[in-house]
Amino acid sequence: MSEPGKKAKLNIPELDPELVSGLVRNALKEDLGCGDATSIALIPEAHESHAVIVADRKCVVAGLSVAESVFRAVDPNIRFKQLVNDSSEVGAGGLLAEITGSTRGILIGERTALNFLQRLSGIASQTKEFVKIAKPHGVQILDTRKTTPGLRVFEKYAVLCGGGTNHRFGLYDMILMKDNHRKIWAEQNSGGLDKAVARARELFPALPVEIEVESVEDMLDTLKERPEWIMLDNMSIADMRR
Repeated sequence: MSEPGKKAKLNIPELDPELVSGLVRNALKEDLGCGDATSIALIPEAHESHAVIVADRKCVVAGLSVAESVFRAVDPNIRFKQLVNDSSEVGAGGLLAEITGSTRGILIGERTALNFLQRLSGIASQTKEFVKIAKPHGVQILDTRKTTPGLRVFEKYAVLCGGGTNHRFGLYDMILMKDNHRKIWAEQNSGGLDKAVARARELFPALPVEIEVESVEDMLDTLKERPEWIMLDNMSIADMRR
């Protein structure tokens, strides 16, 4: 678990191999259980195959290294060749990777590898669409903490592959004062927002401060505290343009 005050970072195309390995092992355990009964029954142990991963539609690729890790975890002798890089845009029918080796191993890893690859490429592709719309207006696309439990690092990585920007990774790398925080602070303390910001910065001087606001008036008041970020919560386009 990360300590408060330590900022998390991801760099395309790098993912922490140890973290990837742990998530891959859990995913395979969930699917494989005590063994692939069908393959054991029908496919000779020594049989080998050559397979390819093909995009069924235009997409932004994300998660190839994770897919490779799945096959490596099943059988270290399986050969996985990436034909494109993560963050690449490919068309329908584009070849993403080649896999050669044990047929049993390929079939064991196939669904888990594709689940990761499809999920992450879907996020990257949707992010790219948002980025294309926002870019002419000088607007960045940020992600959230509303991620699939256990897959946050993967999903935030996919956002980067799509050209988006990572917001905070968790509760530990940013001060984010939402309505509940501010309400309880006001109930328990005589000081206002200025005292709340001062308290947060005293305890965690290295962390950026973000404050959620719900109105233009609230935003103008918040500006006095000079936060690094202001979140406009459910504000209308008209209010934001003001």
